[in-house]
Amino acid sequence: MKNEVIKLLRDIGALVENGHFVGTSGRHMVSYINKNQLTAHPRHVSKVGKLFAEKFRHKNIEIVVAPAVGGIPFSQWTASHLYKMTKKEVFSAYTEKTNSGKQTLKRGYDQLVCGKRVLVIEDTTTTGGSVKEVIASVKKAGGKVVAAVVMLNRDPKLVNSKSMGVPFSALATLAIPSWPARQCQLCKNKIPISTELGHG
Repeated sequence: MKNEVIKLLRDIGALVENGHFVGTSGRHMVSYINKNQLTAHPRHVSKVGKLFAEKFRHKNIEIVVAPAVGGIPFSQWTASHLYKMTKKEVFSAYTEKTNSGKQTLKRGYDQLVCGKRVLVIEDTTTTGGSVKEVIASVKKAGGKVVAAVVMLNRDPKLVNSKSMGVPFSALATLAIPSWPARQCQLCKNKIPISTELGHG
């Protein structure tokens, strides 16, 4: 599964390596996952959703929740594949950022989540911040977080079951060195930051 995910990302040009990129968290890194390159291909997103579904098909998942915007197609495809595998309806929902920047359930999704067994998913993670916020939002709404899972974990030492507070796993792990801006080794070596990919 690990090799399958990484090979897919490389094959479609979604994994860009040996550069200087700024992630959503503001950390600088040598490689970047261009999620837009992946989500432009529904059949590939479906494949990833199927891998998520296969991993949790026996966990009686009732709803899949992901952070907007990038997580939405993964949530929908995963829920769709779980329905096909279990013959039970599985809902899909997403959180949105509030003005304070926190991921929150809106649009009545808090009521949909209440009392249900929830799978929290995300495409990639570096610090795990967005996933933690989704987990907190689901719990606040009265949902039971069965597990959290990501397509690709870029820092397994930082992001794991202990740090998440719920069972956590990844379809694939690819350790990508990253630094806070002031400690960035790439900046020290005067390697230009990409302005085409990431948040540079």
